[in-house]
Amino acid sequence: MQFENLDVWKRSARQCAEVYKFFSNQGHRVFKDQICRSALSIPCNIAEGVERDSAKEKVRFLNIAKGSAAEFITQSYIGIEAGILDRSTGLGWVREGREIAAMIAGLTNRIRAAESC
Repeated sequence: MQFENLDVWKRSARQCAEVYKFFSNQGHRVFKDQICRSALSIPCNIAEGVERDSAKEKVRFLNIAKGSAAEFITQSYIGIEAGILDRSTGLGWVREGREIAAMIAGLTNRIRAAESC
């Protein structure tokens, strides 16, 4: 399995690029840095996990990616409340973050099931 072929990696990498583009000409440096880091962490940890040899290591990195998705979702909500993100953009990011987190959970379950065979 190559990470570049996984839909969850593709979607999370696209989401990360969208976040970077959104903040390319904006202030809010501290918020921008934090939300960009959490968005970047998702596809990076998926890639690192999938490339690991053992199922245990794969699952560990996928869990980190899922945690980063939760961070990203939280930061999107905060961005809306703080007036940094317009409601439509922020809620779109929340929806996509939730879908990506669910995809990560599904991939994690498949890896665990394959390990127990």
